[in-house]
Amino acid sequence: MTEISLALGGGGIKGIAHIGVLRVLEKHGFEVKAIAGTSAGGIVGATYAAGLTPDKIDQIITQANQKKLFARAKQEGPALMGLSGLYELLTTALGDITFNDLKIPFACTSVELETGQEMILNQGRVVDAIMATIAVPGIFPAKWINGFQLVDGGIIDPVPVALARWLAPNLPVVAVCLSPEQKEWAYLPPIDFTSAPLPRPIVEQISKLRISQAFRIYLEAMEITSRSIAELRLQIDTPEVLIRPDVIRFGVLDEVAPEKLMALGEQAAEEAIPEIRKAAAWPRKLPRLFRRANVPGKILPVNEDEDEPTQ
Repeated sequence: MTEISLALGGGGIKGIAHIGVLRVLEKHGFEVKAIAGTSAGGIVGATYAAGLTPDKIDQIITQANQKKLFARAKQEGPALMGLSGLYELLTTALGDITFNDLKIPFACTSVELETGQEMILNQGRVVDAIMATIAVPGIFPAKWINGFQLVDGGIIDPVPVALARWLAPNLPVVAVCLSPEQKEWAYLPPIDFTSAPLPRPIVEQISKLRISQAFRIYLEAMEITSRSIAELRLQIDTPEVLIRPDVIRFGVLDEVAPEKLMALGEQAAEEAIPEIRKAAAWPRKLPRLFRRANVPGKILPVNEDEDEPTQ
């Protein structure tokens, strides 16, 4: 089988497209030997690394009540929305497994709020790491692990190519980016949080406080920042193959049928198969045999005996 390393980028609900990419890679006989994930890519990457098939991940997401995923729990930190529903869903699917239990080497990114340092999570409980990499500042509560206050890794690295390369220096990196090319930015749809799969009390609270317009501006500004950083990082850390599913018409908080996003992921992956085969062939493989890669951040120290499974 042809071996590759995967970098799965963030993108909110659009991250479901990653499942379609994985499905196609399996169909064509590619073996994923390492996975790096950011935000939504961290969710899909971690579950796949744990041994769940794309069909099983599909089943978990399809059967989930999207409006309950972002419900708030009393013990959660300050944020507009909560992650208690998603935490429960992931704990049911993965249990208390640690990174040492994973079938495929996996790491995800986060950012430490006090220092702004990019943190690499590859130790401890996997569900805790996922909660950190998806913690969009202000939107979802930050995740405390071992004294570090962690938020969404996409702030610094929306598509973790360098991390995927560090995990498997001698393999071609196939990156999946869920943001469009810059020439398409003018065609992006406006964010409409009122139709998002959010608990009704949250939508009503935003409306009553008359901050709906400010909230929309904030989300759109974050989208612009994320897209810009993604393009800059991809120029610096260029993957051997870049896959861009055509998810431009979907917003990060849209309520959308999962099968639509998976189909777009499958389509983009199918189109990239010839390029992946070329990247893995001997003429391009030879220089990678001598490649070395530095860790693209600080590895988060975790004491598994002391780190409690908190939300």
